[in-house]
Amino acid sequence: MSTSVATPEQLEIVKNRAKSVSAMFYNRVKESGGHEAYRYPDENEKWHSLTWAETGVRVTHLAAGLVSLGIEAEQRVAIASGTRLEWILADLAVNAAGAATTTVYPSTMSDDVAYILADSDSRIVFAEDDDQVAKLREKHSELPSITKVVVFEGTTDGDWVIGLDDLEKLGEAYLNEHPKVIEERVAATTGDSLATLIYTSGTTGRPKGVRLSHDGWTYEGSVMVAGDFLSIDDLQFLWLPMAHSFGKVLLTTQLAVGFATAIDGRVPKIVDNLAIIKPTFMGAAPRIFEKAYGRIVGMTEAEGGAKLKIFRWAEKVGLEHSRAVRSGKSISPILKLQHGIADKLVFSKVRERFGGRVRFFISGAAALSPDIAEWFHAAGVLILEGYGLTETSAGAFVNQPDNFKLGSVGTPFPGSEAKIAADGEVLIKGPHIMRGYHNLEGESASSLEDGWLHTGDEGRIDEDGFLYITGRKKELFKTSGGKYVAPPHIEGMFKGISSLTSQILVHGNERNFCSALITLDPDGVAEWAANNGMAGKSYAEVVSSKEIHDLIEGQIEELNSKVNRWETIKKFAILDHDLSIENGEITPSMKVKRNVVEANNKAILDGFYAK
Repeated sequence: MSTSVATPEQLEIVKNRAKSVSAMFYNRVKESGGHEAYRYPDENEKWHSLTWAETGVRVTHLAAGLVSLGIEAEQRVAIASGTRLEWILADLAVNAAGAATTTVYPSTMSDDVAYILADSDSRIVFAEDDDQVAKLREKHSELPSITKVVVFEGTTDGDWVIGLDDLEKLGEAYLNEHPKVIEERVAATTGDSLATLIYTSGTTGRPKGVRLSHDGWTYEGSVMVAGDFLSIDDLQFLWLPMAHSFGKVLLTTQLAVGFATAIDGRVPKIVDNLAIIKPTFMGAAPRIFEKAYGRIVGMTEAEGGAKLKIFRWAEKVGLEHSRAVRSGKSISPILKLQHGIADKLVFSKVRERFGGRVRFFISGAAALSPDIAEWFHAAGVLILEGYGLTETSAGAFVNQPDNFKLGSVGTPFPGSEAKIAADGEVLIKGPHIMRGYHNLEGESASSLEDGWLHTGDEGRIDEDGFLYITGRKKELFKTSGGKYVAPPHIEGMFKGISSLTSQILVHGNERNFCSALITLDPDGVAEWAANNGMAGKSYAEVVSSKEIHDLIEGQIEELNSKVNRWETIKKFAILDHDLSIENGEITPSMKVKRNVVEANNKAILDGFYAK
């Protein structure tokens, strides 16, 4: 078993946390009123700021507007939108009104939107734009409980669909008659009150609603205060989907610590925004680091010549320096000098791509390749990998700037416990554990036993309490020769080898050898094509070329030299398209839906094993 190694002071911070998210928010408004809370772009890419005091006024008006529309304690109010300032204002207002937020990804198809809203019994929906409203209108007859839609930007009808400004005005009017209403709602909200209902996108079947309490979220925020590695002077760049627990927990972390947050959920704008915002930290899914790694390495390889030689030399020096630092060894004068030169010529430029001020990144939502994490550390970019599930209110383990091990997901949060079951499954207990699945008592009971959450992930805990995830129970397969294979481990290794790869899916359950389906990064492919005499050719043409096949084959051979014999990839195929949310092949949180991808490519996989 691994219990968090926490000081009495840390445990005291966790113990004395706010009783609700809304109380935490208004405490922050009172304490930091004149400080910047949020920074956001307008349609002309000009950035604006809101102070905590200004945010408090807007949230109170919106919350009172919800109350005026009849919202009662713990009733559900949905948000169907991408990440933007209005998402956060709406979420804070829902909790301030004593209600609970139902999160809906903007990419969710109308059938699933209708299912989520009906299953959650949501009463009001905040919709981002006309596209989201169209889904609601299409399913209007199936959603009798939806009494009002509040649109962030788009067309209103003055009846069923109103604007955010309209809701604020309703709230102002209601507050004139009931000035204490929000104060009373906040006071009546307890730690056990329902705060959020997050529907896991899941890799199979219908999404399940995870019931998360105020206590879970305030616990998560207090943990970051106790960890003492973020301060009010930090600046966060937030682009992660707020419908996902990882994005949501960064909001409560901000409320607990008090730093400012710059918000823009447009993924194509991430690189541009980093240069403008110059954040000190950012949360991200591993795919962002994989793409950055692929882009940096790919561009340098394309230039070739002296620049590539210097880059490769710097990589070697950086890795040697990183390993010496992490092992506690002294740095020799020669290595120190070499590292200084490598940093000036190469690594400083890598850091500049992220704005030049990042102290660390926090990686979650999926497994990060240890090789990529080490490469970035060599470049002076620390990626702190964490681990958790929607069912743990996002986080459960995290590495810290002064206490980390690359390849691990860190140690348990203060005030929580973790252990490894007899079959290798990771079990977690603590204040952050869900209150069960909505309307699914049977599944709740099977996932929660005596307060222990069965995560479905397999792992090991080392002598220092660091957790290493070794695989997903459902993803572990056995070859026809009786050997067990953990695909995520092999897939992570390959992404550290192949900077051009977007996704790799290792296959081989009950087969006599392992095979793989591979997709390449479209941006990387376009750049490779431009430098290899294929400029102007389509993605499908480039990835089907002999040159690309030979390149990937060489990388597969390198992978095979690093894994057990029964884990080696004997055959592979490069798909003519990258996996996408729109095609249902990956979830909005960038997890591959293995069963969908394997079903879509059954003919290719069967062909690998045809006699």
